[in-house]
Amino acid sequence: MTVEEYNQSVDKYSDGIYRFILKNLRDTEYSRDIVQDAYERLWKNLANVSGEKVKSYLFTTAYHIMIDHIRKNKRVDHVDEFSGNHIKDFTQYSDLQEILHQAVDKLPQVQKSVVLLRDYEGYSYEEIGKITGLNESQVKVYIYRARVFLKNYIGSLETVI
Repeated sequence: MTVEEYNQSVDKYSDGIYRFILKNLRDTEYSRDIVQDAYERLWKNLANVSGEKVKSYLFTTAYHIMIDHIRKNKRVDHVDEFSGNHIKDFTQYSDLQEILHQAVDKLPQVQKSVVLLRDYEGYSYEEIGKITGLNESQVKVYIYRARVFLKNYIGSLETVI
């Protein structure tokens, strides 16, 4: 891969990687850091990555950096989880997008990642498998389970609107 191809990959893929990580983490600063780390790793492996594989390499690298970040901060989140009372609010919402974001946030991390890659970023099952390290059938199962959860969480549209 040449320096020119590297610069083109920044223009083409950095925004998509950022959106994917941001939808998972909901933290702009960490999301920017992860994108920057992914491009840093690409720069260090410039000679080993071909121009055709750069998109897959970047998403895979960013995904793994994100998972490492989540694992590292998981202990802190568990303490916050038990500190307050969790009361569900069953009032009616008019913002379906807000409800969908809440539902996606409640998914297990692997389901959340595969759904975002498939439905928001438009990747094929095979590409998602390469990015996440899962086989194609596992990806399909996780997407199915996530969609069933989202359907049950959102419920009927009459209660939402």
